[in-house]
Amino acid sequence: PFLVWHPFVYAEMLAAKLDKYGASAYLVNTGWVGGPYGSGKRCSLKYTRQLIDAIHDGTLANLPDSEWEEMPVFGLLMPKNGIKDVPREILRPEDAWKQSGKSAEEFKKTAAMLAGLFQKNFKDFADKCSPAVRDAGPRQQ
Repeated sequence: PFLVWHPFVYAEMLAAKLDKYGASAYLVNTGWVGGPYGSGKRCSLKYTRQLIDAIHDGTLANLPDSEWEEMPVFGLLMPKNGIKDVPREILRPEDAWKQSGKSAEEFKKTAAMLAGLFQKNFKDFADKCSPAVRDAGPRQQ
């Protein structure tokens, strides 16, 4: 098998390495923007490359705390403004949905559904994880 241990072991290993070396971790959306599969569109490779460049050259690491905002439900930090040539709405999922003609309510409903699926699946593994890993998951509003 490709992964010989349970995913919680890898989560704990990653958290330990990030803590030990003071490293940052970034989640880069290479999937759908502006809506779910079938109505959204794939994130442009051009934007993905710009975001990876912004990680490598320190652009993201050098943003002051005031330039980040927490995403409701998932607790991820999102830049308040565009980065390099990446438009703001690409970095802010709800904004991308609204720009594509969908409502904020549609986005929030879909985000809550996704968070619920994650929480349901995670119940089987939560007792094996540290409190920090358990607390890092999505929160229903």
